[in-house]
Amino acid sequence: MKTLTQFCSVMLAGGVLLAQGPPPGPRGHGFGPGGPEFGIRSEGPWSKTPVTGAPYSATQITQFQQNLSGGNQISRQEQSKVYRDLQGRVRIEHTRTPPGATAPETQVTIFDPVASATYLLDPATKTVVKLQLPPAHSATSHRQGRPAPPAGAPQLSTEDLGKQAINGVPATGSRVTETIPAGAIGNAQPILVVRETWISTELKIPVQIKTTDPRFGNTSMQLSNIAQSEPDASLFQVPSDYTVSAKTTHGGFPPAGGMRQHRPQQ
Repeated sequence: MKTLTQFCSVMLAGGVLLAQGPPPGPRGHGFGPGGPEFGIRSEGPWSKTPVTGAPYSATQITQFQQNLSGGNQISRQEQSKVYRDLQGRVRIEHTRTPPGATAPETQVTIFDPVASATYLLDPATKTVVKLQLPPAHSATSHRQGRPAPPAGAPQLSTEDLGKQAINGVPATGSRVTETIPAGAIGNAQPILVVRETWISTELKIPVQIKTTDPRFGNTSMQLSNIAQSEPDASLFQVPSDYTVSAKTTHGGFPPAGGMRQHRPQQ
């Protein structure tokens, strides 16, 4: 059976499409190669502000490309199927081929704000990990006591790209340029990281994200085959023949780097 750490790495990769669009904060010095750049922590499956009344289903294709010296290149592609119902429940079916594997594998995440839980399903072993969502905090509590950016923190500038149809749906675009000052992370010269995001005005999710980062290469996400209709209700339910292998009693999302502190119950 796969470890919980493996589960969480898959879930982090599949959580990209749920981002709501605000630019990242200055912490971390950069959007990063596929995690923080898409706002996993605040906007992904563990978001405390789910979107209701706007159901859809779609296919998400995420591509990573990095050019190395000597003309060498690293590239890979991952695919997810995404569903959201009227109540804001989300299902992600994330397919990837792990290094050294001969066939792709699929992991399923169900984010259920109605039940205040997130479920990690492994179709191969018919097991499920249930994570209880933490209580929501008020917007006021988040605004109070926010520390000032430290000296040498990245500088962010935002450009409004206006409105246009992206992949068949109306969207608003923005371009965030992050400048990491020289010396902030041992860099001799400033580093520019650029992220262009197009958010569907109706669905409140990104339909296209492109990131250029000289440290990690280029990352692009496209949401296609978008159908704005209510998905089948069974997609948001755990099958009766699945076994619960672990359950948290507090928290609700794993820390950066996985969920190593949680162990399956004996």
